[in-house]
Amino acid sequence: MFRPLVIAAIVSLYYSHTGFAQSDLFRDTSQPVNVRVNDLIHKLSLQQKVGQMMHTSPAIPELNIPAYNWWSEGLHGVGRSGIATIFPQAIGMAATFDDDLLLRVSSSISDEARAMYNAAVAKGYYQHYGGLTFWTPNINIFRDPRWGRGQETYGEDPYLTSRMGVAFVKGLQGNDPNYLKVAACAKHFAVHSGPERLRHEFNAVASPKDLRETYLPAFKALVNANVEAVMCAYNRTNGEPCCSNNFLLSQVLRKEWNFQGHILSDCWAIADFYQGHKIVATQAEAAALAVKSGVSLNCGDEYPGLIEAVKKGLIDEKQIDDALAILLRTRFKLGMFDPKEKNPYNSISMDVINSDAHRQLARETSVKSIVMLKNNGALPLKNNLSKYFITGPNAASVDAMIGNYYGVNPRIVTVLEGISGAIETGSQMEYRPGTLLDRENMNPIDWTTSTAKISDATIVVMGITGLLEGEEGESIASPSFGDRLDYNIPKNQVEFLKKLRQGNTKPIIAVVTGGSPMNLAEVHELADAVLLVWYGGEEGGNAVADVIFGKASPSGRLPITFPKSLSQLPPYEDYSMIGRTYRYMKEEPLYPFGFGLSYAKFTYSGIKLSTSSIKKGQSVDVEVTLTNAGHAEGEEVAQLYITNTTTTVRTPLYSLKGFKRMKLKPSASETVKFTITPEMLTLVNEKGESVLESGNFKISVGGSLPGSRSEALGAAPAQQVVLSMK
Repeated sequence: MFRPLVIAAIVSLYYSHTGFAQSDLFRDTSQPVNVRVNDLIHKLSLQQKVGQMMHTSPAIPELNIPAYNWWSEGLHGVGRSGIATIFPQAIGMAATFDDDLLLRVSSSISDEARAMYNAAVAKGYYQHYGGLTFWTPNINIFRDPRWGRGQETYGEDPYLTSRMGVAFVKGLQGNDPNYLKVAACAKHFAVHSGPERLRHEFNAVASPKDLRETYLPAFKALVNANVEAVMCAYNRTNGEPCCSNNFLLSQVLRKEWNFQGHILSDCWAIADFYQGHKIVATQAEAAALAVKSGVSLNCGDEYPGLIEAVKKGLIDEKQIDDALAILLRTRFKLGMFDPKEKNPYNSISMDVINSDAHRQLARETSVKSIVMLKNNGALPLKNNLSKYFITGPNAASVDAMIGNYYGVNPRIVTVLEGISGAIETGSQMEYRPGTLLDRENMNPIDWTTSTAKISDATIVVMGITGLLEGEEGESIASPSFGDRLDYNIPKNQVEFLKKLRQGNTKPIIAVVTGGSPMNLAEVHELADAVLLVWYGGEEGGNAVADVIFGKASPSGRLPITFPKSLSQLPPYEDYSMIGRTYRYMKEEPLYPFGFGLSYAKFTYSGIKLSTSSIKKGQSVDVEVTLTNAGHAEGEEVAQLYITNTTTTVRTPLYSLKGFKRMKLKPSASETVKFTITPEMLTLVNEKGESVLESGNFKISVGGSLPGSRSEALGAAPAQQVVLSMK
């Protein structure tokens, strides 16, 4: 943080040696940003300063500064701001296990964001969701499948979340040395994953070990990647509200990680100080506490209380100046006070918005996100069969394509549209929804079962949508504020599938939409093939058709464990990681983390280490031969897991430490190589300390989480070897 007195002296000296007008100094691009920021702050009244710390920052006419709304969304495409490319939901993007792809996706999103902003500013529009500060990505750990907002995350694993999150931030913010393309935000800091209905008053209790091992690593990775903003969460963590949490905001974020960007509150989280958590009595006290805790930007309407807080001596104006300075630096980095020609991103044209290239990228991402959970040989289908039947509540559903925090688009391709567009002329296709999303049909007449029996193949599009899972106010059909306290998919859908199966020997393909784990045990037994397609975005229907008809081989992998039932998990409100996720869950899952089938047949062989024994601080290479022993080309996601087998400290059963996507033609082989660094071998003890212990480590490389369940479902056995560290 700069020193205001020193900057003031520099400003005074500058005035005395140049002819630059004082009123224009903050617009002088030849000056250091801190000098310009300080000059602007000194031109503002207290009331104006406070206004600029609100997400709805008002205009300052006398300085020719227009209004600015800080709140924009870009979770999987520019959200809530007009026509934009809709990419698959974040959990689907995580299923690609492809951070290079995610970099391309987020670069496309930020291109569209800049183009939309440029067009809006040219018309004098400064609206909500129309800015350059994007409150994404959500890098909370999806620790429990009941959380309705888990779809916004990159899954349950801190390493995967870190890799995907860093790529997304880099693509959003761009690589210009002087300007941000847009400002990204890591949220929700920290230890935040439900329950939705309690989030304004809930206290999440996490041990030092769980904090450092699970909940904080992705945030640290994004800070190291220079993410511009961090959003503090609604809830308390270990007794303190996240937006006034001294340990999280001061000790860890600012001091330990040296975060230089701005901190903002989740929306109306400051009001929770006195309404939900009840740690203060008034708005003025809450506003003062938040600013003194390091929160520069208030999403909500609590910071006008700072004026009263100054009068009462709860905070002084210099503290407000310091907080505002951090915030304004972001606007300067975005080029908001600079001549248009200075910033290269101002030249991005509207042609990029939902361009053909971006639509193709959305389709590629959706294809790579699809996880094939079962295939008894029914897939791929030929696209010239005599008759197809497509049915199910989500076959023609736009909601099943977009998830939450979505944009709009004039050409959202549903599964019905994708399948119908892929079959050859002369083939016949019928469509009926067959059953409602989450309740029994009122009309008992059944016209679907007979149609399925006379069709060469039936495609049933089922599962859930954002009507049933999401944020507290988003999921209007959810009785539990967007959370899914019932792990099963709606009972009527399973009963419908049973009816279709009864007496029908023709192939039945279950296409399952949704953003979280669900009980698919009966679906798995009844269907000949099961595809998990998440919320596939604007090209989701075409992507499903590409996979079903064999234009592409499925290659998605599960970024989260599917338990058999909620009885295998600790209570939802329990934030201890014991018994949670693939890393600590000992019970056999329905579908393991990292699992996904292919039309290709991959095998792993010949694992070897560059040396079987190392000393502390040394790195070692592991390599294995990957072979496509099948008859179809496909992409495999090779995954590296490490297990510490000799430590006395509680450690994960497995920890993902690397992954690589590789495309192989039939009969082709390729060497997969990973470098195991000392950091990968460290463990976190109960005090939250990272330590490197001597002992033995099991190194596993394969296409899924190692174990009997993966192999029983069709995954190739992982190759394993032991590494000794002295």
